[in-house]
Amino acid sequence: MIWILTPFKLIGSYTHRFIRELGKMVCFIATSFFWMMFPPYLIQRIIKQINFIGVKTTPVIVLTGSFTGMVLALQTYYALAKFGAESSVGPVVALSLIRELGPVISALMVTGCAGSALTAEIGIMRITEQIDALDAMALNPHKYLIVPNIIAGILSLPLLNAIFVVLGVFGGYTISVGLMDLSSGTYFQGIRDFIKTRDILEGLYKSISFGFLITWISCYKGYFTGYGAEGVSKSTIRSVVLSSVMILIWDYFMTSVMVLNN
Repeated sequence: MIWILTPFKLIGSYTHRFIRELGKMVCFIATSFFWMMFPPYLIQRIIKQINFIGVKTTPVIVLTGSFTGMVLALQTYYALAKFGAESSVGPVVALSLIRELGPVISALMVTGCAGSALTAEIGIMRITEQIDALDAMALNPHKYLIVPNIIAGILSLPLLNAIFVVLGVFGGYTISVGLMDLSSGTYFQGIRDFIKTRDILEGLYKSISFGFLITWISCYKGYFTGYGAEGVSKSTIRSVVLSSVMILIWDYFMTSVMVLNN
């Protein structure tokens, strides 16, 4: 009889662990929001984190955005050519980048570059007792460490997404016009006709929420890291994996809501 109950014990154990972890994460971000409402606001630290999250990730965004647009235009052209709809390459590339690929891929790139580094940085501060030292000096760790990162992530992701989309559109233009002999006017006229304000806003809302998710999860995993080098490495891996999965899950829910509302 005992072996029959073993699967239920495992399910209950994992469920209990998941609910407890979720509760800790919610309390963590609620505490950060609470301290976000009170001055002083550490403007210099926010600018420093914007440089860390946004500026230093820009080269990766430039490369991935350009080549994503090129590949997307190449595949789209050959698919639409079978139906004689080559003139729709521009709108398809632009819509795909603005509504889905731009926000998602740029967020995944930031997760791999800045999110992992952010978790490791805060994790090392935890195991070297620097966070405890902040408490001893009457400096609130949430206000000094977490709040600037969250604000920087919310501000940086929309800008990185915009760079990704613009370079992706021009990458698609390079392939469509330079390689496939599509008319330049046809490419941009299609974009002008089909892209609406709500499409741009959808990508903007997604990138803002992704910036929040990345910094929230990265800071949480670093703040509650295990001790030692092994603890930091495990926290970093879990941070990247959880952030990536949550980006894809949240993207689906946001897309579903926005499509139904349209």
